[in-house]
Amino acid sequence: MRPQAISVAAAREGNASNLRYFWALFIGLVLALALALQASARAAPESFADLADKVSPSVVNITTSMVVAAPTDGNPIVPEGSPFEDFFKDFGAPGPNGPRRSNALGSGFVISEDGYIVTNNHVIDGADEIEVEFFTGKRLDAKLVGTDPKTDIALLKVESDAPLPFVSFGDSNLMRVGDWVMAMGNPLGQGFSVSAGIVSARNRELSGTYDDFIQTDAAINRGNSGGPLFNMEGEVIGVNTAILSPNGGSIGIGFSMASNVVSRVIDQLREFGETRRGWLGVRIQDVTPDVAEAMGLSEAKGALVSDVPDGPAKDAGMLPGDLITSFDGADVSDTRDLVRRVAEADVGKAVRVVVMREGKSQTLLVTLGRREAAEAEGEGAIVTPEAEAEPMQKDLLGLTLTQLTDDLAIELGLSEGSTGLVVVDIDETSEAYGKGLRSGDVITEAGQQSVATLADLEDRIDEAKEAGRKSLLLLIRRSGDPRFVALSVE
Repeated sequence: MRPQAISVAAAREGNASNLRYFWALFIGLVLALALALQASARAAPESFADLADKVSPSVVNITTSMVVAAPTDGNPIVPEGSPFEDFFKDFGAPGPNGPRRSNALGSGFVISEDGYIVTNNHVIDGADEIEVEFFTGKRLDAKLVGTDPKTDIALLKVESDAPLPFVSFGDSNLMRVGDWVMAMGNPLGQGFSVSAGIVSARNRELSGTYDDFIQTDAAINRGNSGGPLFNMEGEVIGVNTAILSPNGGSIGIGFSMASNVVSRVIDQLREFGETRRGWLGVRIQDVTPDVAEAMGLSEAKGALVSDVPDGPAKDAGMLPGDLITSFDGADVSDTRDLVRRVAEADVGKAVRVVVMREGKSQTLLVTLGRREAAEAEGEGAIVTPEAEAEPMQKDLLGLTLTQLTDDLAIELGLSEGSTGLVVVDIDETSEAYGKGLRSGDVITEAGQQSVATLADLEDRIDEAKEAGRKSLLLLIRRSGDPRFVALSVE
């Protein structure tokens, strides 16, 4: 190669090297800037003042009034407060000379310029007058649109001549433990007050079926109930609802119902004045490790169907003993996961439910009903005549068992024609007693097969041993309510 050619090639290689260096430096600077911005967003703010100024006009104090009846036994009557904690509501006791009007305090926040306001159900429960006070001092009477006691959420409406400042819901699922949050409300009747802290924990469950609480150490006290918990963008990611405290004051353990639960409830209250949750129509229980072993499962996961009364699931062909592993295209981790996702599904929606049945996967198409309508249906009374003489008994698995008769079935809350084995006595030192079985329980299945006689159960025990299993899965009914229990066969 000629010297000139070598020189040109070297120059080209040098230019390419310089270009690669430039791009590497540029990308590095971009990444550093992004990390710096992220760190800045997560770092402790110098002040919460700007955020407080931004959201304060949308936060309200709520005062309710109701008539408290006079006591009939000489003791003060104190109406129930929150379904979670009583300390949020500050009712006065009635006077000795008769009923009197009592006031309660709480907080809330405006979610639309036309005057919709969110608070807790226990703040306004039983009230016949509701007044809302804004940050400016303006006061308006509020009307109740709808409530949801299951999540302790209520929706109010005020009429205003001018558009009202409002705040929006954020995505509570994006919040991480350690993120900064700010609470605002009316603690102890002191007026508008701000407190700040971090997300201490997520997905807390207190006492409700649909609980999904964000735990925070931001100070929450009486009167904060129903107020908003903000992220650093000024979005509501929780509704302050309860605290854990030995003395009724804040000790840094507060709970806010997650906005992703609240926003859906509010949408339904706003549209219908009530909630409309999906209903599958099954009784379910978690899969414990011993139940998983008894069923031959590799992991304790899913929701085990213990009973299928009349309803959508029964119409779709679901059976007791089915293990629900997927609902509407998403895996099911446990019963709580399934209950919440069914409730969030639309009434009347046809969903695919995947179940494991006798070791094989099946897909059922279930058209969801409405949970509130199902809960409103009462059950008829059961006549309980005297039981006849007991038939033959036998001791198995620490249980003294006898075959179920029609008279025994009716007495125990089951329908005539039911089959199974009745527990007439139990060894209190046995595994069965330790797992909660008691006299009067009825075994209707063993190894996911029906048992009608003592010989059926003995056969199921032998089959489990021959298959090398350490335990046998029993379906137990108590007062008609079913649950699965795994007992050792070794």
